Amino acid sequence: MSAPSRFDRGHTDDLMSFLAASPTPYHAVAHAAERLDKAGFRQVAETDAWDGTSGGKYVLRGGAIVAWYVPEGAEPHTPFRIVGAHTDSPNLRVKPRPDIGAHGWRQAAVEIYGGPLLNSWLDRDLGLAGRLTLRDGSTRLVNVDRPLLRVPQLAIHLDRSVNSDGLKLDKQRHLQPVWGMGDDVRDGDLIAFLEETSGIPAGEVTGWDLMVHSVEPPAYLGRDKELVAGPRMDNLLSVHAGTAALTAVAAHGADLRYIPVLAAFDHEENGSQSDTGADGPLLGGVLERSVFARGGSYEDRARAFAGTVCLSSDTGHAVHPNYAERHDPTHHPRVDGGPILKVNVNNRYATDGSGRAVFAAACEKADVPFQSFVSNNSMPCGTTIGPITAARHGIRTVDIGVAILSMHSARELCGAKDPFLLANVLVAFLEG
Repeated sequence: MSAPSRFDRGHTDDLMSFLAASPTPYHAVAHAAERLDKAGFRQVAETDAWDGTSGGKYVLRGGAIVAWYVPEGAEPHTPFRIVGAHTDSPNLRVKPRPDIGAHGWRQAAVEIYGGPLLNSWLDRDLGLAGRLTLRDGSTRLVNVDRPLLRVPQLAIHLDRSVNSDGLKLDKQRHLQPVWGMGDDVRDGDLIAFLEETSGIPAGEVTGWDLMVHSVEPPAYLGRDKELVAGPRMDNLLSVHAGTAALTAVAAHGADLRYIPVLAAFDHEENGSQSDTGADGPLLGGVLERSVFARGGSYEDRARAFAGTVCLSSDTGHAVHPNYAERHDPTHHPRVDGGPILKVNVNNRYATDGSGRAVFAAACEKADVPFQSFVSNNSMPCGTTIGPITAARHGIRTVDIGVAILSMHSARELCGAKDPFLLANVLVAFLEG
């Protein structure tokens, strides 16, 4: 059954814990997997032969996870209901040669990932987290979740025009964080520090995927604590809601007419073209193997895909009180107004009229209001995994999400009710 649509602050509390525990895509999928394990799902290896048994299963690959639940008696041609999301967020990522420094400062060399609001990373206490690869090919997650680095802004005394002419940041020169003092900067210092911190023998780390994160925890904000401020809502808010919805549906999955799926991809913020991105083969391979493991043919696969629907869930823009003119004058989504339906006739979003009907039906079933979002005609429109999923797999796809402020900032802002409302709609959608 669908969860009640009244506000449950416990869901938002849990979201805040999930955000704090997931500084990287690798941590996010690891924590999602833990929740799936507790709900009775089991991990399957892509290198193993798959069986057609019913129940919950999931595949982990890097910073991506695909999970699905096969109800008893599901036919090989049973369609899927997919919640799509992404695990990555814009940030600063460590370069292959991490150790730099000048004028007595020890610094970390970073590269800009995606399209962050660069100024939001200035003068903020930063930790360091990610994935370390060892000599034997195994990987280890690492999370230094304390103030370790900082990108110091130039004092106003040395840039008198900053408040009148605006802040101008050079991505190469001005974003390299400091993490200590000393003139004896040596190659390998940062990785050696992480080895020591993680209890890994010196010299065992031969590869890394590391990124910085704000160590300030998520928090309720406002007079009545009706807002939530926190990192990586774009798009871990949807990953969390999708995980909660899938486990809720699986707990009462005997009468499902569809196979519910969560597909959370990496690398959406830089185009999705990777083996763990939405433009890669991961989702299609998992769905096909599920059909074939249940004794299906290519014809069954075609039938299943033809009846499949995907909700691409990603955050969108709430109307900004200080910049209302940047929004479409007749479409002003508000925080806590319910999920948004994203529409763009140039196919930056995948929603069409039939997709709108699917989403509207799910909202009606969940007793949750929804809002519509379109971009101002004078402003460029962003995009999501939605059009990619639709084009790559021939799956009907609908773009939705939660309206937030400060998108792509190191710290974003949403309504405290909206995450729970989204989860309710996802439950109703997955139930069909």
